[in-house]
This record gives sequence, C-alpha cells and structure tokens, in this order.
Amino acid sequence: MVECFSSIQGEGVLVGLRQVFIRFSGCNLNCTFCDTPGMTETPATCLLEQTPGRRDFLSVANPVDRQRVLSLIDCWTRGWPGIHHSISVTGGEPLLHGQYLLEWLPELKELLPIHLETNGTLPQALAPLIPHLDYIGMDFKLPSASGCQGLWQEHQQFLELSSAKDVYVKVVMNQESEEWEIERCCDIIAQVDRAIPLILQPMTLPDGRISISAVRMLEFQELAGARLSEVRVIPQTHKFMGQL
Repeated sequence: MVECFSSIQGEGVLVGLRQVFIRFSGCNLNCTFCDTPGMTETPATCLLEQTPGRRDFLSVANPVDRQRVLSLIDCWTRGWPGIHHSISVTGGEPLLHGQYLLEWLPELKELLPIHLETNGTLPQALAPLIPHLDYIGMDFKLPSASGCQGLWQEHQQFLELSSAKDVYVKVVMNQESEEWEIERCCDIIAQVDRAIPLILQPMTLPDGRISISAVRMLEFQELAGARLSEVRVIPQTHKFMGQL
C-alpha cells in the first residue's frame, strides 16, 4: 500500500462524493499523462491518515497489517457516520494486487461499498473480484493521449466482465486525440451496452491548464453522444479544489 486517506472523488460519475481512498503501487502501463508516476515498487512505508480529511498522516512500515487499516476505516464510519459514500481502491493499477484484494475486499465491503479505479487492461485479474465490487471506473487508453498501443481487445474483455456491475468508462483526451479513437471507444461500449456512461476527461497539464480546446471537447462529445446514451465531459476536479 501507498496510502489511505479521505477525500473527494474528482473524476468519473462519482465526482464530488466523499470516499476513503486506498492506493496501491505499481502499474502494468506507462501512460504519458500519469499523475502518480514513480510508483513502480511498493514503498518502504505507507501513509495512513488518522482523522478523515485532515491530512494528519502517520507513516507506517510496509506491508501494513490489514487489520490496522480495517480498524481505521471502521473508526471513521463510526465516528463520522454517513460522510463516506464508498471506498475507492486505486493506484497505480490495483489489480496487480489481485490476490491481496481477494482476501481483503469482503471485509472492506462490510464497511462501505467498493469502487475500483483501474486502467481496464487486466480482465483475468478482475474476474474473481467481481462479486466483491459495487462500482467500476475503467479507462480506455487512447494511443494519442496515453502513448499506449494495442489495448482495445483487453478493454473490450474487461468491459464485458465489468458490465455485471455499475460501470463507467473514462477516456483521457488531448488536442492530438483523433475522431477514430473516440469512435472505436463508442463501438466497444455499444457492443456491450450503449447505456454505459462514457466520461471524456480533458488532460490536465502540470501547470493546471487543460490540453484540449473547448471546441474540440464539444466536437468529441457530439461524436460520442450520437452513438451512446450518456456522454459527459468531466475534468479532474480534485486538481483545482486542492484535494488529494
């Protein structure tokens, strides 16, 4: 684990809701826009927030005892009832820790619903976890924006599995993104269920600027909206709110 903290979800259909975030290290991809770089290995220590949302972190040695984290979240749900919508399991790519999650998620789910944030490329790791998940936010990686190639088949297989749950697809786009990429995303979603929400997320640059014009964003939304039932444009709202 890298950290456990309480914050506001800044992306996707659950944007604006308060969540407990459990972040894992490591990723099987190397996206050019990654906002959590340098987490290829599990760090020596993990940061545990003591009071939800107060940033009073305590550094503890890895591997963190699972019961310690469960007790912390249980304390939050009892001491601050109703403030957290769910637990967001994120990364990096959390599915790289599939066996660990298989042991842990049933206990976490007794405390709060589980929201998985994933790059959507590891369907075999997802399959055994499906019964323990409530929400899945998965990426489709556009080659133009991410630098990743040849992931369409993995995304489709992942979405087919995820459709058993409350799932949405997130696509990070920039000014170099192309119409055929958006069309390919829509085709995959429509083959599974055209009612699955598609979130178009404009890439946020390190200085806070958005790397795609307003007109281009609207053009992409028009293109996708003609094919799918629900298409939203949502930037990384936690960035300009100063949230983690």
